[in-house]
Amino acid sequence: MRWWPRSIRWQMLAGLVLLEILSIGLFAALLTEQQMHRVQVRAQYWLSYETASLAAQVAEALEEQRPAWVSSSVKSTGAAPNIALARVTDAGGNVLFVSSGDAAQAELEPDERAQIPLVVRNSTRLFTLPGNHWEAVRPIYTSNQLRGYVWLEFDKSAAHEQLAAIQRDTLVFGLIWIVASVVLVLLMARSIAQPLAILHRGTRDLMNSPQGTASFPLPVAVHNEIGDLIDTFNRMVASLAEQRAGLNDTLSLLDSMLANAPIGLAFVDRSYRFVRVNQIFADLTGVAISRHLGRTLADLLPASVAGEMETAVEQVFLHDEPVRSLEISGEGGKPRQPWTWLISTYPVRTTPPQVRWAGIIALDSSERKRGEEALRRSEKLAVTGRLAASIAHEINNPLEAITNLLFLLRNFSDLPEAAQQYVSMAEHEVRRIAEITQQTLRFYRQPTQPARATLAELLDSVLSLYLGRINSLDLRVERDYEPDLTLFCFAGEIRQVFANLFGNAIDASSAGGRLLVRARRSRDWKNPAQTGIRFAVADTGAGMEPEVREHIFEAFFTTKEVTGTGLGLWVSHEIILKHHGLIRVRSRAAAPPNGAVQTAFGTVFEVFIPDDPSFAKEAAPAADNGDSSPATA
Repeated sequence: MRWWPRSIRWQMLAGLVLLEILSIGLFAALLTEQQMHRVQVRAQYWLSYETASLAAQVAEALEEQRPAWVSSSVKSTGAAPNIALARVTDAGGNVLFVSSGDAAQAELEPDERAQIPLVVRNSTRLFTLPGNHWEAVRPIYTSNQLRGYVWLEFDKSAAHEQLAAIQRDTLVFGLIWIVASVVLVLLMARSIAQPLAILHRGTRDLMNSPQGTASFPLPVAVHNEIGDLIDTFNRMVASLAEQRAGLNDTLSLLDSMLANAPIGLAFVDRSYRFVRVNQIFADLTGVAISRHLGRTLADLLPASVAGEMETAVEQVFLHDEPVRSLEISGEGGKPRQPWTWLISTYPVRTTPPQVRWAGIIALDSSERKRGEEALRRSEKLAVTGRLAASIAHEINNPLEAITNLLFLLRNFSDLPEAAQQYVSMAEHEVRRIAEITQQTLRFYRQPTQPARATLAELLDSVLSLYLGRINSLDLRVERDYEPDLTLFCFAGEIRQVFANLFGNAIDASSAGGRLLVRARRSRDWKNPAQTGIRFAVADTGAGMEPEVREHIFEAFFTTKEVTGTGLGLWVSHEIILKHHGLIRVRSRAAAPPNGAVQTAFGTVFEVFIPDDPSFAKEAAPAADNGDSSPATA
C-alpha cells in the first residue's frame, strides 16, 4: 500500500488513529442504535397512551353529541410535543376532524386505509408507513357501535435532535481522545523508533558489506526488549563473522582438495550438465575447464562413454544411492590409444531430502590396465624364455650326437660325392641350430659383471635370430661395423637392446625394404671428451608421427595393439641409462597428418655407449640396489 507510511513511528500513529476512529465510530453506531430503540419504545408507549385517551374523549363527546368537544380534543392532542398530526375519521375512513389544516387535505393514504380491517376493538394498532413514519389507530365505539377511528402520527423531530446531540458529544469526545493518544504515541514512539533506527542502520550496513564489521557492535541505548534485540543482533553478527571465517577456511580447503586431488572430480545436474570440474577431470577429457561448465556429458565425451556415465548419474538421482567402480573404456588422445576409467557416482544434497547434483569420481586406470596386460604378456614371455632355454639346453645333447654321427658318416663311409654334399649341408644346418641354441642361452643367462664384448659377434648373433623374418620380407641388410670392434658392457643387456631395435625395425618394414646396422668409434655428442661406440639402426619402414615419437620410451606405450607389450623400448632405454649412454631417434612418417605422401620415410635410432672399464666398479652395487644413474635420451 503506497499510502501507508514506512516509518514505524508513523505506522504506529496511523494505526492508533485508525483504531480509535473505528472504535469511536462503532461506539457512536451502537449508542445511536440503542437510543433509536429507546425512542421507538417510548414512541409506541406514547402513541398507545395518547390514542386511547383521544378515543375515550371522542367517544364521550359523541355520546353527548358535542362535536365541538371532538374538534377541541383533536387539536389539543395534536399540540402535544411528540404528536405530528391527529385525525378522527368515520367508520369508512373519511376524515372528520384534524389537528391542523384542512380536513380535506388530510385524507388517509392507501397504506393507512389498509390498516382499517386489521383494527381490533378496544386495542390500539401501531404500524410504520413508508418513509419510516410511525402511526397508531384505535377504533371509537359508543353503545357497542363503531363510530370511527382515531389516527395519531408520531413527531420524530425531538428524537432526531436528541440523537444529533449525542453524536456531537461523541465526536467531540473522540477528537479529544485521538489528540491525546497521538501525543502519547509520539512520546512513546521516540523511545522505540531510535533503537529501531540503529538496528535498521546496522542491518543495512550488514547487507551492503557482509564482510565489514567496522559498524559493529551497535550501541545499546535502551534497556528493554528492543535493547535485548540489539544485543542479540550484535552477538548474531559476531557469530556470523566467526562462521564466515570458518566457512571461508572450509571452502579454501575444499577448493584446494578439488584442485589438487589426484583423481578427476566433476559435478553434474539432472540435465547431465557440468557445474564444476577439476583440472584432472579436464585432462582426462582433453577439454579445458572453462568449456565444461554448462555443457552436457554428450557434448564433451564419446557417445558410448557419455551413455554409460549418464546411466550411472540417472541411477543416483532415481535411487539416491552411489554407483561405484564402473569401468568405462574408450580410445582417444594423441596418439590415439585405448584408455580405461574407473567411475564412481554419488549424490550431492544441498537440502537433506533432495539430491541436487551428482558427483563423479574418475580414476584413470589405463596405465594399470596396460600394466596388468603387459605383465601378463611379460610373464608369458618369461615362461617362454625359460622354456626356450630349457629346450635349447636339452637340444645340445642330441645335436652333439647328430654332429658326431655326421662326422663318422662323412669320414668312415664310402658315399658318393652327391651324398657327401648332402652330409656337408646337414652339418652346416646342425651347426646353425647349435648357434641358435647358444644365442638363446645367452639371452637367458646374463652375466653379473660387465666385460669386454666383440660387437660384430653380438650384432651378428642378434641378426641371425631374425634371419627368417628378414628373408620372408626380402629385406636388404647393410652391415657397417669392424670385426674387431669391442665394448666394455653387459653383453646380454646390449644384445637385448638391439634385439628390440631390430625387431621394431623389421615390424615397421615392408617387403623389399632396407635395414642398416652401423657401429663405429665416436664421441659423446653432448660431452666430446667421452669416447665410446655409436650405433645406428635405420629402416625404410612406415616411420612415426611426432605425437607417437614423443611417447615411445614410456612404459606400456605401444602402437602394435595386441602383439605389443609397450616394454621393449622402455627397457632398452633403462639399459642405455644404466650404461651411462644416450639414445635419440629421427623418424619421418610415410603418411603425415596433412595427408601428403612422403618420398623418403623411415626411422633411425642412434645409441651412444661409453667405453669405460671403470663402469664395472659401480655396476655391481647398482645391480644389487636396483639403482640407475640418470641420463638424457
